[in-house]
Amino acid sequence: MNLASRWADLLHIPKARVAVIYGGTSAERDISLMSGQQVLEHLLAAGVDAFGLDLGVDGQDQVAQLQQAHMDVAFIIVHGRGGEDGTLQGVLEFMGVPYTGCDVLSSSLGMNKLMTKLVWLAQGVKTPPYEVLNDSSNWAEVAKRLGLPLVVKPVHEGSSLGINIVDSAAALERAYRDAARYDREVMAEFFIDGDEYSVPILNDLALPAIRLETDNSFYDLQAKYYSDETRYMFGNPMTDAEQRAMHDECRYAFQVLGCRDWGRIDVMRDSAGNNWLLEVNTSPGMTGHSLVPMAAEAAGLDFGQLTVVLLNLALAR
Repeated sequence: MNLASRWADLLHIPKARVAVIYGGTSAERDISLMSGQQVLEHLLAAGVDAFGLDLGVDGQDQVAQLQQAHMDVAFIIVHGRGGEDGTLQGVLEFMGVPYTGCDVLSSSLGMNKLMTKLVWLAQGVKTPPYEVLNDSSNWAEVAKRLGLPLVVKPVHEGSSLGINIVDSAAALERAYRDAARYDREVMAEFFIDGDEYSVPILNDLALPAIRLETDNSFYDLQAKYYSDETRYMFGNPMTDAEQRAMHDECRYAFQVLGCRDWGRIDVMRDSAGNNWLLEVNTSPGMTGHSLVPMAAEAAGLDFGQLTVVLLNLALAR
């Protein structure tokens, strides 16, 4: 697969003033700053007329920042709430400014892990059993119904913030309290024991699946963005047919949410060969440790070319 040749029509340098929008005020701000700097540097190196817009920096009014920016198109690389949940996309829609990535509805659905699950279950996508937790939850009964171990996570956070894996009812309550520090909505889902994969989607194509290995208990914030010990492998024990099936499942899951342009689906594959889809990321990281650039490079598209492709997809609408 050589995407640079296949998508030559998406690699021309557009004559447009590009705002690379990063930062924001969510718990993922620091990651967004790293992603935004990488995107901006590569766009400038490619010859794109681009500038950075640190949304919400020093308490600035974010809408005013957008209104005062002289831009023809926005490259959104804000992670988390306020930038990945349809809010920023909605403002840009009102302004008539084209932008990269998912639209208002699919961004909102993708940021909400509960709504993502409800759509997937309605459309026949395999995803782990779950329950929504609250202060009055009976922890022993939840553990009994779902089984142990469980993954406890905030409904509206990314970058693995507030996520814990628990193996007892007592630990479940503690994990709920921790997750509730990040979000008023918290959920628990059955932990799938198996190999962890991430499947990036780009321009309706599933890029090579990446198998993840970490010495941490799971692929957490440290493993994702800071550790040099995390292992990213394109080789895996699946047959070609099994890999195609995983790709097809992920493309379908991306489509039923109405997602477009690019994103990433996280998958657990159990010992019986079942693929369990966990969540979608509609504004993936673009740091030196990020998965979408790795997969794109494996498919023949370097980091700079990837940014230009995303830009041209936005301008083509």
